[in-house]
Amino acid sequence: EETVAGLREYRKQGLPVSGEACPHHLILTDENIKNLNPNYKMNPPLRSAADVEALVDGLADGTMEAISTDHAPHGEEEKKQSIAKAPFGIVGSETAYALSVTHLVKTGKLTPLQLVEKMSTNPCRILSVPGGTLSVGAPADITIADMDSEYVIDKNTFLSKGKNTPSVSYTHLRA
Repeated sequence: EETVAGLREYRKQGLPVSGEACPHHLILTDENIKNLNPNYKMNPPLRSAADVEALVDGLADGTMEAISTDHAPHGEEEKKQSIAKAPFGIVGSETAYALSVTHLVKTGKLTPLQLVEKMSTNPCRILSVPGGTLSVGAPADITIADMDSEYVIDKNTFLSKGKNTPSVSYTHLRA
């Protein structure tokens, strides 16, 4: 909560700051890690429900400008260790869009256009990289999705070699 409030204040002062959040930090809370499943071990760690709400509110009001993936794949053997020994991180590239549509757009917290801005246009602008536009000569970096189609995220179907995801929490998602 304090981080979003601080960022909001710095932006009001006109300072050149930006903020981003990952879908798993917008959905999961510190309550999820009580089962000590290493697939919930990430950095930054999961926070309280109030912190999750503050991040979502920050995305909705423009304080948080980007949604990132923090894609940190690990081999199955690495994540099968105890939570104390397992590395930090979960996969994010294969789940970010579906989770964001399901938990932000379908709930009315963001519009589809705001989601595109948070996942494409704004990151390109912040990082001063080409992309995030559909114009002649620009990279064809587009995603076409049927936002009314449902599927279940299944780590066994990931193209990534990393399968470390708390997929039990991610069911019946739209993308």
